[in-house]
Amino acid sequence: MPSRNFANRTLFKGDNIDFLRGMNGETVDLIATDPPFNKNREFNATPGSLSQGAKFQDRWSWERDVQEPWMDEIKDEHPQVHALIDYVFGGIDNDAKTRRSRGGREDMAAFLAFMAVRILHMRRILKPTGSIYLHCDPTASHYLKALMDAVFGDRNFRNEIVWQRTGTKTLASTRYPRDHDIILYYVKSDVAVWNQPYMPYDEAYVASTYRREDKYGKYKTSDLTGGKAGSEASYKPFKGVLPSAGRGWAPPRRDKLPIAARAALPDNYEQLSQLDKCYALDDAGLIYWSRNGKPQAKTYLSEAKGRIVGDIIFDITAIGASGKERTGYPTQKPLALYERIIKASSNEGDMVLDPFCGCATTPIAAERLGRQWVGMDLWDGAYEIVKRRMEDNRQMLAQPNPQIIYTESPPVRTDDSSGDSAVFDLDFIEQSPKPRWQKLSHKEMRAILEEAQASSWSDGKLIDCGGCGRSLESASMELDHITPRSDGGENYITNRILLCRPCNSRKSNILTMSGLRRVNKREKWMKDESVAIAAQERANNKARQIRREMSGY
Repeated sequence: MPSRNFANRTLFKGDNIDFLRGMNGETVDLIATDPPFNKNREFNATPGSLSQGAKFQDRWSWERDVQEPWMDEIKDEHPQVHALIDYVFGGIDNDAKTRRSRGGREDMAAFLAFMAVRILHMRRILKPTGSIYLHCDPTASHYLKALMDAVFGDRNFRNEIVWQRTGTKTLASTRYPRDHDIILYYVKSDVAVWNQPYMPYDEAYVASTYRREDKYGKYKTSDLTGGKAGSEASYKPFKGVLPSAGRGWAPPRRDKLPIAARAALPDNYEQLSQLDKCYALDDAGLIYWSRNGKPQAKTYLSEAKGRIVGDIIFDITAIGASGKERTGYPTQKPLALYERIIKASSNEGDMVLDPFCGCATTPIAAERLGRQWVGMDLWDGAYEIVKRRMEDNRQMLAQPNPQIIYTESPPVRTDDSSGDSAVFDLDFIEQSPKPRWQKLSHKEMRAILEEAQASSWSDGKLIDCGGCGRSLESASMELDHITPRSDGGENYITNRILLCRPCNSRKSNILTMSGLRRVNKREKWMKDESVAIAAQERANNKARQIRREMSGY
């Protein structure tokens, strides 16, 4: 297991991509975060509140918010993610008019690209036992669900949790009122931590269900038999009463009873036969005899865990304008909501991360529950509000005066990152010690290969496909790998070629170039094999030339 290269109670100030990329892999147990929703509006804190001055713009554009190397790496390493963003945009490589004609949404595609590079890192830093909860609303929840499926795998999806944040107050003239948020819950693997949450029973339920009471407390009655076959004694009469056909006596375990009731049972209770356990329970006053003489087990309210929490949360409401927790932060969520999440998917001492921590609800909830935590946010006032909220919750904390580390310096990875795809950050790529030829963008590689594979008879207006030998316009050609990534092929110019769309689709990430040409001949798609082979040779020669020139030899 990689070692953690960041400290507990660290609050990072700045763009979370810088901090996420610096964290060692598999070092976080739980991510619970409330990122932007793509609401196409600006959020501002309440004037005069604890969060005064906090604001963020929840609007997105491709030109401003997406860096070209992000999409190059996503296309090479995570084609499912790229396909989703491309679909939403209406074709990343097409002009604005074409995208609009296809119903493209630049704002949503930009938002998904922004989230994708961060969610890919979040998955990397989660332990195999880890989970992630992504808070959103119906503005983009369906897009984010598809993105999370592509990153984590749909088999690791656990729940779409509906949080009914408020009761209906205002009528909407053309639709149902919007009263809920969505929380997407995914796990890293099947061994993820899970602690089933419960909520207290309401008074009406208790009054109608736990109607009887004895010296051990309030109780309800339940069948004393079970359907599983037991020893022969399980089917013998108990005080003259036989169990129902096909069932046997199934008295409760000692640990299911109140502590005082356990003490009334013999020390060897667990070693007794099922029938003898029934007699021991009756001697201790733990059997209820109905009017028709049928024995029933007593189930005590004090030992009931409560009502099982499902995927619709209706018992935790949003913080009111004058609520005790209110800090004035524009998108603040209640502590009870995130405490429930943290209890369900982590244990005491685990590390909890919130990359969009805002007014620090996740760090405060984690601290109250005895977990470790790390937060990240762009807001200058995040440190002061964390300190203030820690002080306000001091009586609830495991340690009365937790010391918070506030820094703008990203952690430095010390784990083995050799197998990772390139880090999704433009500044990092520009500063990388790699030679220039290894840092060429897709756009730059396309330009180089278009020149190399240009058809001699078309004055460079058409490009020869390296798979089938057709000569087509640039818009019909796509950048592909010569040796597939699945076989260890690299992303550099030395392993690149331009193929027509049908050849690119047919080659996928499986076929070699020679294999592609064999398939093309078999399926009658080959136009001119000699032209295809020559196009690949010209691409290889040009790549070697670029490598020599950019390496300085």
